[in-house]
Amino acid sequence: MATPETPVTPATPTENHEIVLKNEIVHEHSNEMVPDDEMIHEHSHEMVPENEMIHEHSHEVVPENEMIHGHNHELVPVNEMMHEHNHEMVQEHEMTHEHHIVLGNEIVPGDEMVPDNEMIPLNEMVLAEQPNYIETPPNDLETQPSKRRKKKSIVWEHFTIENVGAGTRRACCKQCKQSFAYSTGSKVAGTSHLKRHIAKGACPVVLRNQQNNQSSPYNTPSKMSGYGGSNDAPKRRYRTASSPYLAFDPDRCRQEISRMIIMHDYPLHMVEHPGFLTFVQHLQPRFDMVSFNTVQGDCVATYLREKQAIQKVIGGVPGRICLTLDMWSSCYTVGYVFITGQYIDSEWKIHRKILNVIMEPYPDSDTAFSHAVAACLSDWSMEGKLFSVTINQPIGDAAVDNLRALLSVKNPLVLNGQLLVGNCLARTLSSIAQDAFHFLHGTVKKVRDSIKYVKTSESHEEKFIELKQQLQVPSTKTLVLDDRTQWNTTYEMLLAASELKEVFSCLDTSDPDYKDAPSVEDWKQVEILCTYLKILFDTANLLTAPTIPTTNTFFHEAWKIQLELARAAASEDPSISSLTKTMQEKFDKYWKSCCLMLAISVVMDPRFKMKLVEFSFTKIYGEEAATYVKIVEEGIHELFLEYVALPLPLTPTYAEEANGGDIKQENAQDLGASSNGAGLTDFDAYIMETTSQQSRSELDQYLEESLLPRVHEFDVVGWWKLNRMKYPTLSKMARDILSVPVSTVTADSVFCTVGKEMDQYRCSLRPETVEALICAKDWLQNASVDTLHAPIKMEVPI
Repeated sequence: MATPETPVTPATPTENHEIVLKNEIVHEHSNEMVPDDEMIHEHSHEMVPENEMIHEHSHEVVPENEMIHGHNHELVPVNEMMHEHNHEMVQEHEMTHEHHIVLGNEIVPGDEMVPDNEMIPLNEMVLAEQPNYIETPPNDLETQPSKRRKKKSIVWEHFTIENVGAGTRRACCKQCKQSFAYSTGSKVAGTSHLKRHIAKGACPVVLRNQQNNQSSPYNTPSKMSGYGGSNDAPKRRYRTASSPYLAFDPDRCRQEISRMIIMHDYPLHMVEHPGFLTFVQHLQPRFDMVSFNTVQGDCVATYLREKQAIQKVIGGVPGRICLTLDMWSSCYTVGYVFITGQYIDSEWKIHRKILNVIMEPYPDSDTAFSHAVAACLSDWSMEGKLFSVTINQPIGDAAVDNLRALLSVKNPLVLNGQLLVGNCLARTLSSIAQDAFHFLHGTVKKVRDSIKYVKTSESHEEKFIELKQQLQVPSTKTLVLDDRTQWNTTYEMLLAASELKEVFSCLDTSDPDYKDAPSVEDWKQVEILCTYLKILFDTANLLTAPTIPTTNTFFHEAWKIQLELARAAASEDPSISSLTKTMQEKFDKYWKSCCLMLAISVVMDPRFKMKLVEFSFTKIYGEEAATYVKIVEEGIHELFLEYVALPLPLTPTYAEEANGGDIKQENAQDLGASSNGAGLTDFDAYIMETTSQQSRSELDQYLEESLLPRVHEFDVVGWWKLNRMKYPTLSKMARDILSVPVSTVTADSVFCTVGKEMDQYRCSLRPETVEALICAKDWLQNASVDTLHAPIKMEVPI
């Protein structure tokens, strides 16, 4: 071909590689220049389009963006080069230095170094007979692989090769299972289209994983997050158009700051603290830090978003809801009522959520609790759905009357309000333990001082341990000082000291510095105290369980405490009776106020029914037991009739159950309209009468059936779920009764001996902001936590 008239600037040859201008290619034999739209095959001198290259041995057409490896004929993208010996890929912007490839500030093994100012531009092409960066000499037996080279492209971590026919192979994506062309006969399609599928979001599975991983703008993406989210270290680094790193989102950052403040109880003013401002400025200079008012609004907005979701849940609860009221004090003499709702949802799972935190200017007034309950019912539209209220402190008769008067207007009273108001079991047990410690405060102080003498000196502690070994005391307990705000620590301190009393007695005779040791009588009082505190301790421990216990669990504990304390108070031993008399009097008040509720709840346990009530009442009341058993029987039958005569409002869940899950509400209304014709009034009365008889027989049938075997891990709520078709009305009543909370405090406050107090900072905030911060934290913490239930380990009779 004729040489173009455009003058050609001479290029300096380097190791038989000639540099050719962008639009010219020199034929390697004739040295004739060829236009850029044509290429000459080196043997046949046939013209090839510019976007194709001819493999030098098989004369196969290769796309312009790929090159063929000299021996195994694998395609190599233009922006990759093969190392001469180990066939490692070298990026287009990488430099090689002896045995190191230099990439930015990184050094990777290589063979030779190309200075940065001598690298060949992408728009220039070098042709030679034996380019040392592509082909290995065929006569070099040591470097010729004996088998096919292991594929090192990173795409093979995400693709597998499948044979689909004679000489035809396709690459299959491990994520979405799509297949792509790979080879047909001796033609190989390369890997560029496979990389695009993974790296540029074409794979729907990888794209979905990337979206799920973008939960927070602070997440540190892995190096392979752009290639399907693998955590393995990448073998190569590929620069792609879609960066795996998240774009800066100031709105999302604001949202995360508000969530951080809510979740960790940080002060809202922290966004104005100089140290925090400096930290954020260095972390992301483009972020304009928000002010106190802005972050306060963001926190309230987070609360409102979460509240909308909770309102839908509350509105769909098929049964009634139980409330707990916990009054917190403050340094400003105002009170804060924490209102918590407990209920069983349509899936028969029990839930507990803080609904409101209401400031009461006069916490000691008789209307404080009734005002808080009225505000909660109005806020959550729960009129007619309240079942019971549990309060953290004893209240006067006037306060109880105000509460019942309020609820009689907005809520049907259950059993004339007998089950409405209950006391907090955790507060009752803490109060009893405090009274016992106060009764023996002198003895408790001696034990505490003795332990302090041993624990505050290493020499004293070593001597104590030496004496313990000499006396061969079998106790494995260690001495610890108590936290006087947690009564369980005082109990454990006394229990450990009681088991080591012999060592203390020996220390008293051998150490002249140890004075005022407990006497024999003191140790006897400590043992008596620990005996009866253990009953309270075991019961309180049930309230610290990670799962929400059902009401029936605490009937077993309550009647045992009532029986043991009553026997102890009547003991002829004055040291026992004097100590337990005050304890028994205080628990007796709790037993009288909550006995009926606890007894009805245990009747709903198919392992015990009325039998345990009869047995326990006989132990407690003796000859008068029949009277109290009759009260429970009449109460549960009366309550059952209320559920028959006054069904709950038809929430979507109840409507589905009532209609068998198939009949639509429109059809039910049509049936009701057609049955209201003239002359059917007596028929309606007959239907109501026979329905009541059938419903009563439903309860009687349940009580007459034999008891289920007592299994330790028994889910009573799950049992009623399985038997709801057999007992349609009774199961709804059981669902409400078993969800009544016996405690108003959280698990970490069960043993607390001091009342809760709102901190000074939160008291300085608006009441609405305080409520938003506390409620939102509770909802966010429990958003992804499913309530655990023990499985039913028995066969349920049908």
